[in-house]
Amino acid sequence: MQPPGLPLLGREPEQEVLAEAVSGLTARRPAVVTLSGTAGFGQNALLRWAVGLAEDRGLRVLSARGTPGESDLPYAAVTQLLGPPADTASADAASTDTASEGPPGCEGPLPGLAELLRTAWDRPTLLAVADLQWLDPDSLHWLQALVRRLPGAPIAVLAGAIGPVPLADALPGPVAVSRLSLPPLGPAQVAAAVTLVCGGQRQEQFTAVAAEATRGNPAVLHDALRRFADTGHEPADARVPQLRAIVAAATADHATRALRGLPAPAVAVLRALAVCGDLLDFPLVCTLARPRPEYEAGLRETLEATGLTAPGPGAALRLTGPEVRARVLEEMPADERADLYARAAELAHRAAVDDADIARLLLTARPIGAPWAVHVLRRAGADALRAADHVRSSACLARALEEPLDREQRAWLSLRLAAVEVLEAPEAGDRRFAAVLRSPDADLAGARLRAADLALARGGSDVVRQALTDALPAARGGERSALTALFWLAELGRHDDTDLLLHEVPPLPAHPSSPAQAGARAWQLALLGEDLLTTRALARRAFAGPADEGGLLLPRLAACRALCLADDMDEAGLRLDELLTEARRDHARAAASLVLTGRGDMNLRRGRPDLAERDVAAAERALPHTHLHPLYAPYARAVRILVALESGDRKQTAALMALPDPDASWNTMAGAHLLFARALVDIADGKPVEAIDLLLAAGRRLLRLQYVNPALLPWRSMAARACHALGHDQEAHRLSREELALARRWGAPSAVGWAELGIGRVAREGRAARLREAVRTLRAASDNMAYIGALMELATVELDAGRRRAAEPLIAEVSRLTSAHPGSRPAARARALAQRLGRPPTAAVRGLHPAWAALSDVERRTATLAGLGHGNRDIADMLSVTTRTVELRLSGAYKKLRISGRAELRDMVRLMEGYDTDVA
Repeated sequence: MQPPGLPLLGREPEQEVLAEAVSGLTARRPAVVTLSGTAGFGQNALLRWAVGLAEDRGLRVLSARGTPGESDLPYAAVTQLLGPPADTASADAASTDTASEGPPGCEGPLPGLAELLRTAWDRPTLLAVADLQWLDPDSLHWLQALVRRLPGAPIAVLAGAIGPVPLADALPGPVAVSRLSLPPLGPAQVAAAVTLVCGGQRQEQFTAVAAEATRGNPAVLHDALRRFADTGHEPADARVPQLRAIVAAATADHATRALRGLPAPAVAVLRALAVCGDLLDFPLVCTLARPRPEYEAGLRETLEATGLTAPGPGAALRLTGPEVRARVLEEMPADERADLYARAAELAHRAAVDDADIARLLLTARPIGAPWAVHVLRRAGADALRAADHVRSSACLARALEEPLDREQRAWLSLRLAAVEVLEAPEAGDRRFAAVLRSPDADLAGARLRAADLALARGGSDVVRQALTDALPAARGGERSALTALFWLAELGRHDDTDLLLHEVPPLPAHPSSPAQAGARAWQLALLGEDLLTTRALARRAFAGPADEGGLLLPRLAACRALCLADDMDEAGLRLDELLTEARRDHARAAASLVLTGRGDMNLRRGRPDLAERDVAAAERALPHTHLHPLYAPYARAVRILVALESGDRKQTAALMALPDPDASWNTMAGAHLLFARALVDIADGKPVEAIDLLLAAGRRLLRLQYVNPALLPWRSMAARACHALGHDQEAHRLSREELALARRWGAPSAVGWAELGIGRVAREGRAARLREAVRTLRAASDNMAYIGALMELATVELDAGRRRAAEPLIAEVSRLTSAHPGSRPAARARALAQRLGRPPTAAVRGLHPAWAALSDVERRTATLAGLGHGNRDIADMLSVTTRTVELRLSGAYKKLRISGRAELRDMVRLMEGYDTDVA
């Protein structure tokens, strides 16, 4: 129950005017009082209060109320005021006679008006008419006629309406007329309402939010406060979120009541406003709603009076809040709502509204059946994808598929959608890929290849693999060879003894001519560690050929990885950059993540943990590790662990090591990578026993797959190192010799040099000689990480033997190779070795060239990088400056050092590096 006086809270000025009208009536003075305002502002409550006041004073009171159901019934309100006409035989006859009368402006008597005026002389009368906006035209004409006859008659007319009151524009004679427009409640009145309804000790923020959220509408405020009071809480600032939710619900209910009290044309306009009022101005909204011409004139005023709308910029009209919009749309049948959205989208398209806004309309609309709708949705989906809004992009593309499309358009659009769904709905994407793969049309060969390529780049679920196997028998020519290559590329990374699909797919030929099969075969040979020259030739062939086969990503990525194992890392790096550009252009996030992870692995091998760190971070952004397929997730995590380890980020290393392992990955090549990475962390932490277990487990998985190439994972030499630390020298030598034999069979210098380094680490005799051999071999290789390791091992041996002069150039070389990333683990070890030389670094530098100490810090760092062989562009990237800045710094350094250019600078830096590893 509402507290006493709450509906009239803040309406004291209006009550005074009404009381004066009632008091004047007792003195036989006529009066007219109109109450107008927004729905819920208390017009009817004030009329009821005035009626009660008149009845208490013994005045005659006649009341009526307009309703939507009687707005077309002639003299319906007059009948409420006076009862059925007395001069008819019956009420039915009265209705028939009244209904047969002409329009309001016709000639003829006004029923009961004369009798009312006559009887009012004997007993002053108060007429109260509520909801005047719903009066039928005849009753309104009758009431206006009464007002014109008021001078001298003891009658007071009180009328309330939502919106303007068309009643007393001009009156002859001395009649008191008061036109009252009800305002919203002010802050003080809202505060009083909060105290009255909720009790307790109100707080300022709570009251301010109540006023702002309800917009001072008494009906909404009272309803919301009553609901809040029912929760049993006090009106405290901490309860503001709860209050906002309650106000939103009360506002929505108010909208429902207002909708049920509006004529159909106004409801139609409100629905149009809910759909596109924020996109189109009011005249276009009315065009969409199509109201009858006779209603258009006062529609805007009617809608604003409901409290559901408010003026917008220019001539626009807006709904007052999202809860109102939601309730307006909820009241519509689903088919009508879809049709309205469709018509709104067509109108917005003709009005040249932005694609994103038209797409928002199309998402809820029925199919349009026009080509422009598909184009708009595709463009909006692409824009959303660039903004990293994958949910909206997927929604736009899925909606585009509901439009009429030919088979080829539908297939390519499905592929685009499946590539986007890799983040939000990967299983749905796999089903789309499988559906395209199973399409039988001959002209969809390109789409089928693209589907297989993208699906396997994500990992290749069983659904996709089965669909790929089903598609192979019907494939012909280049499509068949490319699908075969893609299938075997997926199989190269897994091992499943129960797999029943393998016998249905032809094997890869030994020397394929197809670009796709060449890439797959190159990777297969690289994993097996066989025929280095053929592997290189096939890997390069993967990048040649027609666009359909040569344009597939997975075979070319496999070729890049084969080139990395073959020590052609510069070429592989260029090709990986090309693949990354293509994957990003096509928004293929899974493929981009694969490429970036592979490039990070390559940069780590090249001794560039800074670039590798950048790559793995970009791979995580392209496709977070939580969305990676179990076939690829362990490999990605292994690369991240090794990058963190070599960069010296122990915190990140520990966090990655603590992540749970997917059980499904252990019988895969990626699982072996993860075991190997874990083992290297254990070796760094001084845990050889744990490391041996992990390394042997990784080896078992690779041997099960028959991948024996040590260039992939040198697990034998690392296990030998751990065995040597535990004193198991015989096993250490066996593993080292086995790796060296396999590396020599493969023939890549980096693999051979790493194996020689492994033997040198565990050798009991001639250790320095073996390490020197490893250094010579690795100097010609592109695997700088292995080369750096060999240099440091040899430098340590030389220092241990007291051969300081032999160690100095080795340490200088390590310092040169690690200067670009001084925070890395190799750089830290290089600094430790330099300290063992026993020479004060700064004094050594000054003795070699006193002017070096005169350089500023930025000049010294820039000059060092230039002396180490880096170009100006690379130095600018490393130091985050422009190339012009690099040029100016080098020019200043040359003048201070009194040298002519880079050649002298290079000699100076190489000479000083072994003594001052911090010069960079």
